[in-house]
Amino acid sequence: MTAINRDVSELVSSARAGVSLFVQDVVTGLRQVSHNALALLGLAAVAVVVFLSGRDDVRHGLESQVLSWLVDRATARTQVAVDPELNDVLLAMAEPEAIQRATAIDPADLTRQQAAVAYWLSRRYSVAPEPVSRLVQEAWDVGRRAGVEPTLILSIMAIESSFNPFAQSHVGAQGLMQVMTRIHHDKYQIFGGQNAAFDPVTNLRVGVQVLKECIQRAGSLEGGLKYYVGAANLANDGGYAYRVLAEQSFLKQVVAGQKVPTNASTPAQTMVQAESSAPQMLAPAAVSATPEAAVQGGHPTPAAVVIPPAAMPTAPSASDSAPIRRAEQVALAH
Repeated sequence: MTAINRDVSELVSSARAGVSLFVQDVVTGLRQVSHNALALLGLAAVAVVVFLSGRDDVRHGLESQVLSWLVDRATARTQVAVDPELNDVLLAMAEPEAIQRATAIDPADLTRQQAAVAYWLSRRYSVAPEPVSRLVQEAWDVGRRAGVEPTLILSIMAIESSFNPFAQSHVGAQGLMQVMTRIHHDKYQIFGGQNAAFDPVTNLRVGVQVLKECIQRAGSLEGGLKYYVGAANLANDGGYAYRVLAEQSFLKQVVAGQKVPTNASTPAQTMVQAESSAPQMLAPAAVSATPEAAVQGGHPTPAAVVIPPAAMPTAPSASDSAPIRRAEQVALAH
């Protein structure tokens, strides 16, 4: 009996030791698995951060969502303190369909290339990405219909108005693409009249048509730009074509997925100015570009004035070429 009890005790002890060892192994295994899982989770988080840092559209989308959430929270907190009479006045003027007048879309609705262009232009010219996104979308659509590069359309808007839809030169060139509204009033009739020049989308469409006519008349892109700015009868265009093509080269790099600083600047092109045209032109603001940017389709840009580095802004202002503005646009209208 004593031997049997001893055997039972040994079996129980062995069982306890086995169970204890099993539990220890399970705990150790879980600990190792959890450590590995946390390590994988950390690596995944790092990978996501690296990925988002390289995607301007995703990063800006998240920033916009966070900003909207913060604004909504702040608005909700202050609603209690708002004057009831002011609320009554605002409600009396409520117009839910006002959103239809807004020239803006969510950059997330664009293709990846278009969104990259929209965000780059937004930062370069300090304008909101939503209205720029609508213009980028329209440039792609109108460019496809008219056979004009969308990056060229956007570059002209950048050089002409810096994306100010209300810009006007002293000779009457108006809107994003600085079209001579009074001269091309017939083109605006199908859009409701001359005041449509200040509708960004309409101004873009009319401007592209005028640009296309200028290129067809000149027989080349550089010549067409010279007609567009009103310098076809002058020895040079004041550097206008160079600035447009330089800006377009930046946009093409953005479309190709390259990283282009929004303050990109290189020394201005050295250009020669004809003495006969000197009194008629101002030294234009320059947008910098690589030497390759001065060539479009294998044709060199026209000669222009010497631009001192001190006169070079990062982003061009509207109507820099106003002194020679639009003589050929007048000719095209007749």
